Amino acid sequence: MITTRSSRNEQGNLVARQHSALRIRRDAAHGVWMPASPPSGQAGRDNSKLDRQVDGKTRIFIAAPNRLVRETLARMLRKYSSLDVAGSSSQIPVPAEEIAASQAEILLLAAGGALGLDPEFVRLTQEAAGEAKIILLGMGGDEESFFRSIKAGVAGYLSRDASAQEVIAGVLAVREGGAVCSGRLCRALFEYVARDTVAFPSASMQRSLGLTRREQQIVVQVAQGLTNKEIANHFCLAEQTIKNHLYRMMQKTGVSDRLSIVELCRTQGFVM
Repeated sequence: MITTRSSRNEQGNLVARQHSALRIRRDAAHGVWMPASPPSGQAGRDNSKLDRQVDGKTRIFIAAPNRLVRETLARMLRKYSSLDVAGSSSQIPVPAEEIAASQAEILLLAAGGALGLDPEFVRLTQEAAGEAKIILLGMGGDEESFFRSIKAGVAGYLSRDASAQEVIAGVLAVREGGAVCSGRLCRALFEYVARDTVAFPSASMQRSLGLTRREQQIVVQVAQGLTNKEIANHFCLAEQTIKNHLYRMMQKTGVSDRLSIVELCRTQGFVM
């Protein structure tokens, strides 16, 4: 078969375009798979057209008081054809109607470490977000804020020194049903679970003393020496709610103080 120089060039160009379309590079530091940058010219235009045609994009809502942060995050996310920036807001907490209107599946909340100061904040934000998964950005590294956020139901917790690649990796992980945090906090979470000896709520305890599931959990916390405020933070509840629980528990059991409730439960065989 006779092959002309022109046909060989065309074949070579075709192979090059195929390799370019399939080429990906691995970021070894963060484990993020990224598409290679499209070449300029027609190939880039074809790739952009393909992006607009792809269905099933994950819709993301960005919430951050700082405009530069919002714009930077949006530029990063738009580089991925599987992600769509559905809206943004400078308001913290974000109005629930804005999140609902965007139909976002992931909420990037970049309010910083101040979030950890209010144990109710993340829970209220989660309620406003509905089924959207929340990733907290710019957080402090303290374990207490991390644990409270996890209990409130967030899917991601990234510290203020997280890199751009770590943010993208977190979004992609949550998109696939995973969760994300730093290695240090992940280890802290394992240790927390390992030392958490909270007993399972007992049906017999509910029958004998009338204590609900939540009240039995509070008994365990009291037995561990936690204050009302610490118990409230543990369950992401208001301190007054814990006081109300304890008052009702004392009425049910006929004792006069919180420690007497613990002793009574122990005499009934409740393991703590």
